[in-house]
Amino acid sequence: MRALVRKSVVAAVSGALLLGVPVTGSAAESAAITCDSDSSGEDASFYGGPSAGYTYDEKFSAGPDIPGIPEHTPQGLAAWNDWDGAGHGLLLVTAYGKDGSNAKIYGVDPATGKTVGDVEIAETHASGIAIARGWAFVTGRNNSEGHYTIRKYELSRIADALKAEGSPYLKQTGQAREVYGASFLAGDGNTVYAGKYSREGREKMYAYSVAENGDLTTGKSYEVPKGTQGLMVTGDKFVYSTSLSRDVRSNLYVTTKGATDIDIPATHCFRSPSMSEGIDDLGGTAYVLHESGSGQYPDALNVVKKLHQAKVGSL
Repeated sequence: MRALVRKSVVAAVSGALLLGVPVTGSAAESAAITCDSDSSGEDASFYGGPSAGYTYDEKFSAGPDIPGIPEHTPQGLAAWNDWDGAGHGLLLVTAYGKDGSNAKIYGVDPATGKTVGDVEIAETHASGIAIARGWAFVTGRNNSEGHYTIRKYELSRIADALKAEGSPYLKQTGQAREVYGASFLAGDGNTVYAGKYSREGREKMYAYSVAENGDLTTGKSYEVPKGTQGLMVTGDKFVYSTSLSRDVRSNLYVTTKGATDIDIPATHCFRSPSMSEGIDDLGGTAYVLHESGSGQYPDALNVVKKLHQAKVGSL
């Protein structure tokens, strides 16, 4: 039997303020979670560069092409059930362009592997997208003081735009909502989760209940791993996609849904290819997006040009 090589990932937990409201949290404390890093180091069979690890390579396989690359840089991923009213599922991928150009929302049909259309939205890093209660929520433009916002778009309007010719421009509905962090977004029923990325240590995300008109009401806070770039919410799990740099492997963390502290026995972690971003579940299949296929990152450890997929239960 091969020996498992373990590597500790150490991070600090910090308190924060949400729009001037104190957030309860512990003082910075050291904590460690062991990540499965066992790998041959040889080139992976379905993505570029060295293998991220046996665990990842055994669970995942190549899926549809990532749209928009190399011109655009992919960021967020959201699963949309029955997007066309005919029972078909769709994956929405957000991506930003160069030099202040409009961002994009692409629609990818995982059944055919084809991109069914794309929509332009106002310039933003587009680091996250979530679907909840008939709305798509997208990370807005950060201001000079580092504040985060979330924009909302009606799903029916996105569907119409994806079916139209060319790349229609779609305006957000109402004003962007200021939040504690929106480096990544995830939807679950009538709830949107949004959190902040940090290279230095663990951070926080918040749950927001979604009203019928798309308004968000702030709820509970949750600890998230260092470098969190994406979140998938299943029936009983939080799965975090994390990344720190183009030249190192990423991690996927799996923990109990609703866990406010990730240092619990149920949490496990394994290596994944570099520059991991959005992740979501469509029909029992987990899809994960990487940004390394962008033209910005020709020197990435793993240049990933396809979505990767795995059975949710296997994670």
